[in-house]
Order: sequence, then structure tokens, then C-alpha cells
Amino acid sequence: MNKSFRSVFLIFALYFLSIDQLYAARIGELVESNSWDQIKRFFTFSDRGLQLSLIGALLFGSVCGLTGSFIVVRRMALFGDAISHAVLPGVAIGFMWGMEKDPLAILVGATIAGLLGSVLVQAIVRTSRIKQDAALGIVLASFFAVGLCLIRMIQNHEGASKMSGLKTYLFGDVAVIDSSDIMTMSVIVVLTFVLFYFLYRPLLIVSFDRQFAYSLGIPVRLLDAVFQMFLVIAIVISLQAVGVVLVSAMLIIPAATAYLLADRMNKMIFLAIIIGVISAILGVFFSFLGSNLPTGPFMVISSSLLFAMAYLFSPKNGRITNWYRYLQLKSKVRKENTLKLIYHYLEKNAEAKEGVNIEVSELLRTSKGDTKGKLSSLRILEKSGSIELENKKLSLTNLGLEQASSIVRNHRLWELYLTNEANYAADHVHDDAEKVEHLLSEEKVKELELFLDHPTVDPHGKPIPGRGQV
Repeated sequence: MNKSFRSVFLIFALYFLSIDQLYAARIGELVESNSWDQIKRFFTFSDRGLQLSLIGALLFGSVCGLTGSFIVVRRMALFGDAISHAVLPGVAIGFMWGMEKDPLAILVGATIAGLLGSVLVQAIVRTSRIKQDAALGIVLASFFAVGLCLIRMIQNHEGASKMSGLKTYLFGDVAVIDSSDIMTMSVIVVLTFVLFYFLYRPLLIVSFDRQFAYSLGIPVRLLDAVFQMFLVIAIVISLQAVGVVLVSAMLIIPAATAYLLADRMNKMIFLAIIIGVISAILGVFFSFLGSNLPTGPFMVISSSLLFAMAYLFSPKNGRITNWYRYLQLKSKVRKENTLKLIYHYLEKNAEAKEGVNIEVSELLRTSKGDTKGKLSSLRILEKSGSIELENKKLSLTNLGLEQASSIVRNHRLWELYLTNEANYAADHVHDDAEKVEHLLSEEKVKELELFLDHPTVDPHGKPIPGRGQV
């Protein structure tokens, strides 16, 4: 994943270096109006150019999500970035074939250039001491430089009037996609999905365990070549919308976002396709709103915002989600430790039952640690109805006694499990039980009781609170 993040930063660096060139014609320039009118026009889907742009966004967003999922799990983000720049000479040569925008010629030229770049990277790695990251940098820079030189030659030869069609491949402009482009993209996307469907299992095995794939007799190198062909094709059909500079972002960011949200590859692919399509459509939408707004950068910004949301708020891996979960656990541990302290005090000095008054100051003298924290926990327990506080005295309610008995039962059951089943010494189990007692679910506790045959005392001879007791 670190390589994916570095690649994203590289993409944005290239974007800001080329910012003056990125303001190409956009969809909303067909009719100048205010943003509210543009929003209404967008959702009527009446403009022919907008319809083609949305179809194109749907097509390349889905194929980028599909291909990008395998790029991310294979840790090939930088490889995808290198290939996306390596296709530029092929684009220029395809344009030079007839000195016009011929989608088929450009597709063929870009595909050949991308595959050649891929082969060169592999050849450099296998036949020299150069590592893959250095080989990728060499190929990326060299091919991109050759492409820029060819574009300049075309510009000098034909003049600026011929460059509009070619610049869309360099910087991206979904507004210039026409019906012939849509037909070409549709055929390629359908074929890509069909081939991925039939090759899904072997590609999955190769992506996660190459040695196991070799042992099964899977032609790993052939599949690598096929996958690289898929990658090049996905890049080529996305060039007009996003451009060479930013196309790798649409391969990496939606898949990286899905990686944070899913634990299984099929779910990840599905989410990556959805996120890729949403990002592309949002890019079209924001470009449609104002004057002279680029589509490609808005697509990448949209996908980056979706990634940021997943990074911060995903249910299992979100940073803020995990932080909130940590705070909840910390509060839970503090409250349960305070209830356990009350239970131990009652067990030692009186009968552990509800309604028995305890001096707060006396209780705090029997414990070590943060006095302010325990006082805060007592106030929280009072608000939750676990204890009653009055005149500097406290007593457990029925709810509080049930909760305190539960945490003590968890602690003593785990101590008994460690001594009986893991051969721990009785004087070495307390610290482990202190950690585990807060994490045991009710179902696990019942399984533990059944496994230990419903014990009544812990390894130290102390009674284990029974369920009927509370």
C-alpha cells in the first residue's frame, strides 16, 4: 500500500507542474449559465455531449476499478504509473499515422508502446542488478520524454489546429469523446470483463501466492503477460478522459479505497468498480458546473475524497473509527475496573449485594492509581444507573451488581482456564486475566463455563459469581 500512496503523490506533483495545460474545454462550455442552471441541465441528461461523457465515465471508471484491484493487491502501483506514461509515444505515433485523431490507430499505437514499456521493465530487472523501482523510473521518464518530443514535432509540423485532439490524450478532456470512441471503449470493456471472468481464479491465485500457483501448474508468466495487456488497454481507453498525467490515479485510488472497505477480493473488485464509476461521474458533474473547469483532475479529486472518507471512517480500518472504538474500550475498561473494585471491597468487608453503603473515601484508599479517574468513573456509573451516590457514600444497584459480578466472573474464569489448560502458575495469571476480562463476549463466557464444567472457585480459592447469584 505504501507504493500506492507514493504513486498518488507523484501523480498530484505532475498535475500541479502541468496545471496551466489542464484547463481544456469542458462539457459545460456548450452553454454559459449559472451553476444552478447547470445542475438542472446536468440531471435532465438532455445534452448529447453530456450523455456521451457519462457513458464514457461509466466505461472507463468500471474497467479502472476492475484492473486497479489487481494492481493494488499485487503491489504494482508504480508499475501502472510507469505504463501509463509509457503509452504516450504510441499515442503520438498513432496520431502521426494519419495526422488526425484516429481512435483505432491511437489505440494500437498506445497498446504497443505500453506493452513495450512493460517488456523493457521486466528485461532490465532480469538481466541487470537494477531493481524494479529504478527500472520503472527509467522507463517512465524515457518513454514520457520521447512522447513529449513527438508531440512537439507534430505541433511544429501541423500547427496548433491539429493539436486539440492530441492534447486530450495528454491532459484529459471527457467532453471530446464522440460516438466512435464510445463504441471502441464499449467493445474493449466488455471483452476485458469477459476475459477477467474466465481468468479470475488463476489471476487471484497468482496475485496472492505465486509459488502456490507454480505448484498447481498455472502458467504464471503467461498470466502476467495477459494481465499487463489488460492494464495497458485500461490505461489507453482512459486516456481521453483523464490524460496520461493522471490516468494511473484512476487505476490506484478507487482500488485502494475498496481495499480499506473489503476483506475479500470479489467484494473489493465490486466496490472498486462502483467507486471508479462514481469518481468519474462526479468529475463530469463538477466540470459541468462552471466555466473552463477540467474533467480529469476533478475525477481524481473526487476519488481522493472518497479515499479520505474510507481512510478516516471505514468500519474496520478507519482511523477515526478505530480512535472512537479505542475511546469506547478505554471508557468501558475504566468503568468495569471501578465496578470490580467495588465488588472486591464488598466481598472483603461485607456481603456482595445491592444496597450496601460504602464510604467513597474508604473505597479509594483501598485502590491504587488515578483517583480523579475513578471519581469520574463513579459519576458516569451513577448516570448509567449502576450505582447510587449520596452523602459521599455509594451502593450498587441491581444493574451495577449484575455488571460487577459479570466482570469478576470473566476474570476468574479466565484465570482458571489458564491454570487448567495452559499450565500457568496460579500466581502468574492475574495480569493476563486483567486484559482479557474486558474482551470476552457473553457467548464466549458461556462456552468457557461449559468447557470448565461450570466451576465455582478460581485458582486462588475465591468464589466465581454464578448467574443465579445476580
